[in-house]
Amino acid sequence: MAEAPDKLDNLDALESEGIHIMREVAGEFDRPVILFSGGKDSTLLLHLAVKAFWPAPVPFPLLHVDTGHNFDEVIDFRDRMVERYGVRLVVAHVQEWIDDGRLEERPDGTRNPLQTVPLLDTITANKFDAVFGGGRRDEERARAKERIFSLRNAFGQWDPRRQRPELWNLYNGRHRAGEHVRVFPLSNWTELDVWRYIEREKIELPSIYYAHKREVYQRDGMWLTSGPWGGPRDGEAVFPKMVRYRTVGDGSCTGAVESEALTVSDVIAEVQASRLTERGATRADDRLSEAAMEDRKREGYF
Repeated sequence: MAEAPDKLDNLDALESEGIHIMREVAGEFDRPVILFSGGKDSTLLLHLAVKAFWPAPVPFPLLHVDTGHNFDEVIDFRDRMVERYGVRLVVAHVQEWIDDGRLEERPDGTRNPLQTVPLLDTITANKFDAVFGGGRRDEERARAKERIFSLRNAFGQWDPRRQRPELWNLYNGRHRAGEHVRVFPLSNWTELDVWRYIEREKIELPSIYYAHKREVYQRDGMWLTSGPWGGPRDGEAVFPKMVRYRTVGDGSCTGAVESEALTVSDVIAEVQASRLTERGATRADDRLSEAAMEDRKREGYF
């Protein structure tokens, strides 16, 4: 009697789901795009896209909304990935919207909330009808209730009343002209799943995800570093510390955590011991209000 095939383990099942979603979008939509920041989740999306269409090239361009306040290591990594996989990169520079008056700098210097208008303008200008994002349901309350296919209206806004049920692995991508769908292939992954998959697949990440010595100062319980975004303020003492970043974003509001994790295995051990999600621990923009992410989702960013 033939032996029964081995069952898929958890990572195999998540990978299979992600690849299925990628291929479903390629079949249903005309102009998909992958949001790519150079962070671990968007890098995992790119990895899944490479697997989904190999040996053909990735059929989607990448879109980065660049606040101008990114870490140098992340921008260098982004450009290396674009060259490695031969994909087209579309960059929406927030600074251009500030320079021509479409946006104004915030008093606190944080630019993450300013990404919404450049993102929506770029989606409209390029007529993107499906936008892949790396959001996961375990990150934050507003993301926990998000569909895998999330319909957005002509203004890029999310309306909970218009979201469709998702039974089994059936996804409804129908939309009117001018609307688009946000697609979240990593919805069912956890931060620990992501890191275990990175270890298994030997996926390269920006160096700031691993412990390194950096000059940092403390604000609101987070370790921030100075850069073109300003800081530290008067009275904020700077210390050299061994830190790493659990997530990447605008340097003015993305904090580091003290860490000795030099390898992926070390990071996995840290994540297993943590009781805070990476956004809850290190993203000041999510602390602006109790509903900060919910507000940004309704406005059209997430």
